[in-house]
Amino acid sequence: MSLEDEYRDDPEITQWQGRFITAKTRGRWEYVSRARGIKAAVILAITPTDEFVLVEQFRIPLGKACIELPAGLIGDDDGGEGEDAGTAAIRELEEETGYRAGRMEDLGEFYSSPGMVSECFNLFRAYDLERVGPGGGVAGEGITVHHVPRSQIADFIAARRAEGYGIDTRMMMLLSPLWLKT
Repeated sequence: MSLEDEYRDDPEITQWQGRFITAKTRGRWEYVSRARGIKAAVILAITPTDEFVLVEQFRIPLGKACIELPAGLIGDDDGGEGEDAGTAAIRELEEETGYRAGRMEDLGEFYSSPGMVSECFNLFRAYDLERVGPGGGVAGEGITVHHVPRSQIADFIAARRAEGYGIDTRMMMLLSPLWLKT
């Protein structure tokens, strides 16, 4: 019997719900989801000088700073329900990094850790970047913006890991060309 067959008819039960997170069970399976069906937008931004635009932010669940792609929740503000994912990506990129994209390409929906979390995100590629501000996020986010030349991404990530930073799983996308060489 497959897991799909085993759990297909089991009801999804909410064990606890906060403003942003919901803990659920289905049969013996425990998992977490975003409350209210909120999704995230994650942005791959590369400057005209071939630098990845990354962010560093302290993450409470990790207890340390983490290196990540710019990202944010879609429609998480009161009254923001129904916000378009592309609009959220443009807003979040500018808030976090100070860059405005002339165009955003939606590369699709992805799941961050499907064995434990039902959260999904849309990955966007930002084009025609223009620096319009300092970035850093909204009050209290404490975001640091990093510009990392494509040719130095592996060394940058290795150095941050050695310093004790968390490394977001999406950094694998930037490293994969190096890892997939034969």
